[in-house]
Amino acid sequence: MLGRRRRPRVIAELPAPQGGADAGALSAAGLEMLTALLGELGDARAVLSTGGEGKSALALGLATAAVAAGRRSVLIECDLATPSLARRVGLEPAPGLHEYLRMEAEARRILQPLVLAGPGSAAARTPLTCIVAGRPATAGMALLDSEEFAHAIGKLRSAYELVVVDGPPLDDPSLLAVAPFADRTLAAARSELPHKPSVHIDGVVLVA
Repeated sequence: MLGRRRRPRVIAELPAPQGGADAGALSAAGLEMLTALLGELGDARAVLSTGGEGKSALALGLATAAVAAGRRSVLIECDLATPSLARRVGLEPAPGLHEYLRMEAEARRILQPLVLAGPGSAAARTPLTCIVAGRPATAGMALLDSEEFAHAIGKLRSAYELVVVDGPPLDDPSLLAVAPFADRTLAAARSELPHKPSVHIDGVVLVA
């Protein structure tokens, strides 16, 4: 089980994509590992991925594995300073969460479907719903530490079986605004966490 430990333990290792695949692609071994990790997360309705390099791949992998297993899921990119999801999977870069929180876009405009393909997606009942960060923002803390963001997360938790959050990096202060909305928080790392985290980490996932 994922326990509360003073020093976060390594709970899984995500293998690199095979055959020069895109960074968002999952190998069969990666899909199997993430499906098992989702099982270990139990009844968590919102999972936050943070860390350093690899955190976005972990978030996308978890959301993809959940949809492939038949769970209605949404991936929301909260790394407002350095968005990457749109480029990674070929979605429109805006409008996104940034524009929604500034009340420049309605909720329905920021929901983008991502249809899964491949043999591992046979059980998928719906596409993966994605909310990209939108245009880069330097005022991430102010936007995420707002009633609008809390309302958005609450609505997503009610509408989806699983909410996966691609959060800010460990050294970004805005992580403190996002973490309270997660039932479980995972940190992606190459070997170990670079410094003592400012939020509780339930486990470390090594990303190749």
